[in-house]
Amino acid sequence: MAAKAVVRDVARVQGKAYGLADKLSKLIPLEIGMTLAKAREQEEALEDFITQDEEAEEIWTMALQLEGIARNAGKHAGGVVIAPTELTDFSPLFCDEAGSGVVTQFDKDDVEAVGLVKFDFLGLRTLTIIDWALNSVNTRRRREGLDPVDIEQLPLDDAATYELMQRAETTAVFQLESRGIKDLIKRLQPSRFEDIVALVALFRPGPLQSGMVDDFINRKHGREPVAYPHPKYQHEALKPVLEPTYGIILYQEQVMQIAQVLGAYTLGGADLLRRAMGKKKPEEMARQREIFLKGAAENSIDGNLAENIFDLMEKFAGYGFNKSHSAAYALLAYQTAWLKTHYPAEFMAAVLSADMQNTDKIVVLKDECKHMELVVAAPNVNEGAYQFSPATEVEVVYGLGAIKGLGEGPVENILAAREAGGPFKDLFDFCARVDGRKVNKRALEALIRSGAMDCLGPVEDDPDYSRAVMLAAMDEAIKAADQQNRNSDCGISDLFGESLADCAPEIGYGAFSDTRRLSLNERLQGEQDTLGLYFSAHPVDQYVDELEQVVGSRLNALQPSDKSQRAAGLVVGVRAIKTRRGDVMGVLSLDDNSARIDVTIFAEQFRECRDKVNKGAVVVVEGMVSEDDYTGGVKMRADSVQPLFEARQAMLKGLLIDWRGQGHGQGGLDSLSSILERYRGGTCPLKIRYSRGDAEGEVRLSDDWAVKPEDELLHLLRDAYGEDHLAMEY
Repeated sequence: MAAKAVVRDVARVQGKAYGLADKLSKLIPLEIGMTLAKAREQEEALEDFITQDEEAEEIWTMALQLEGIARNAGKHAGGVVIAPTELTDFSPLFCDEAGSGVVTQFDKDDVEAVGLVKFDFLGLRTLTIIDWALNSVNTRRRREGLDPVDIEQLPLDDAATYELMQRAETTAVFQLESRGIKDLIKRLQPSRFEDIVALVALFRPGPLQSGMVDDFINRKHGREPVAYPHPKYQHEALKPVLEPTYGIILYQEQVMQIAQVLGAYTLGGADLLRRAMGKKKPEEMARQREIFLKGAAENSIDGNLAENIFDLMEKFAGYGFNKSHSAAYALLAYQTAWLKTHYPAEFMAAVLSADMQNTDKIVVLKDECKHMELVVAAPNVNEGAYQFSPATEVEVVYGLGAIKGLGEGPVENILAAREAGGPFKDLFDFCARVDGRKVNKRALEALIRSGAMDCLGPVEDDPDYSRAVMLAAMDEAIKAADQQNRNSDCGISDLFGESLADCAPEIGYGAFSDTRRLSLNERLQGEQDTLGLYFSAHPVDQYVDELEQVVGSRLNALQPSDKSQRAAGLVVGVRAIKTRRGDVMGVLSLDDNSARIDVTIFAEQFRECRDKVNKGAVVVVEGMVSEDDYTGGVKMRADSVQPLFEARQAMLKGLLIDWRGQGHGQGGLDSLSSILERYRGGTCPLKIRYSRGDAEGEVRLSDDWAVKPEDELLHLLRDAYGEDHLAMEY
């Protein structure tokens, strides 16, 4: 029971609120070897929370007693044990939770110790992604009269694929996705398959911390001479062994080959040497050194040279990686990079489908599609399938299965109805043709709010109005469809037609034409709730005019300068980074739909604003802008960070409502009073521009009517008086 898990388990057993357990667990740093005691010592916010909250302290006290004990018996997902006779001759067994599998009570080490053969079978989702992508690719190639792609026969020297890697455009490429490995790729600049194999082996803590990575890169690019393996201790017989890695001992197989070539080891003996070096047992290493030196002497190799080469082998063996494993991963990395290069729509559709239930990943992949100049079309009940699908070479259609509240059963029913009767005409036609027991009201609402039914709305290119009308008409459409189904079940047919529109033309959107359109905020919230992301617009779009006055320019206009600059955007990511002194600083990813930049906030300031800069918040930052060597763009070091509302309160001089030509009398004043009532007590003055037949002027309301300029108030005023009749004066 590790630190984070034990807190959650104890809270659940004690019947504490999920939110409390979640907050407590998230305050514990996500680091290998983290303990409760270490977390409390390092995290000031955690210490404060436990001290101030009695329930949190109760959880913590019990968690300390349970930390580190075995929570339950686990089973390897792909581990298989083979015995020469009955398994019970060698190990006690028990049944897994499902009751369908037999599991050894010995762990992996004890199983080998008693002499059983153990295999670990690894299942990779990437193989499924490749399979899905190939199916789409070969379907397209068949239409074009071309031979299918055989992924096993790809040439491993495709220049375009290596160019994509060298640009580090490897999001969604197997094993090469992380920020750290992208940085390594940019430095290494892989130009052959052996370089990819080496990449996988090098990107591990041991090689990165030992300096091996720098040696490898410098030798590859000619900044250091290639030696086999060391400038002082070389032997020409090692060149064939070490040439693929520029003289660096990188793989376990190379250790075995050196033992064969210099130390006269057999293959079996070399494998024992590899194991001994991995376990680092002094007595075993002393015995192996003796065997190696004796074999080297038999091969007429100088004793001093042999001694030093063995030392180098021993040093590098601690970091050595299994080459066959690395090569297998490198091949999958190359295949996915090749698909991304040559068939981007098919590949990204497969990758998006594989992660369709992980909305955080969908956001990243959708951004990558934008970077690749691929269009991700909105979900559409007349075009989409359950999974994401390539529509053209440059377009991917959103998968209906990625809509929250819509499972595989409802989607299959929708697709079957579409296949049988052609495209749906409107909401009423849709409800009449799908099975209401499978596509229920909750699923229908999710389809409308996600935008998947925009193509069926009264005005297809006006989603705010169409979605509002369909949500208002939804109950009526379901009721009419139920009635039609009951009539059909009873054998009653309509005299003048079969569809709802034919039999009852008065049923339609006309009855709901006065429905209030959704605000941009409501539309985006609907998409966030059903898709997990903002799809049709960007949350910052509703603040564009205001931000132009607050910050002056968009993120894509920022340039490196020695003068402080102001910027604003949506927080799309927050990373907490521990400094060498143990403080926690923050890095915000800001996006305003024109660009994305990283903003660094130093520890003291991050402590003060951490609760205000959560993901999804719109913030205003001020600081120094410099070049970002990693992205090639710019980054900012923040001197101040404010949520937009705080910046608005500090900078807004007043709100101006334009009543000219609207004929507001006493009724208008009463309605304004009711809107303002909840927001009074602020510091923002309010003015009304008013005109009558012989005069026009601005009336400033008394300080009693000064308001808090919250987003909700601004939306209410715009709804009541019109988008163009509210001005924010900065």
